Amino acid sequence: MNRIFYLASCDTCRKIIKMLPENDLVFQDIRQEPITPAQLDEMRNLAGSYEALFSRKAQLYKSKGLKDQNLTEADYRNLILEHYTFLSRPVFIIDSKIYIGNSPKNVAEVIKALS
Repeated sequence: MNRIFYLASCDTCRKIIKMLPENDLVFQDIRQEPITPAQLDEMRNLAGSYEALFSRKAQLYKSKGLKDQNLTEADYRNLILEHYTFLSRPVFIIDSKIYIGNSPKNVAEVIKALS
């Protein structure tokens, strides 16, 4: 099942969603419906690491002093499950391929995959 993990309150996510062609994506607002450990583990299997899914832009990253720590894969996993802002957004899973984040290149690849 093709899915997007996003924040409904995120302007960037909303902008990207408006750019998408008609699709069969299942939308999961991670604030309203938190990511499950099984979903996160599936994302990790597709991405290769939890670190690839982790957002260093989150305000909590700075306020918790995480930039000064050597985080392990287990730390990244626990932090993403602890608070939704640690997930780099949006995350698309389309035909068993993962697309992480909002870079123009990534968005173009998502649009191509959905077309």
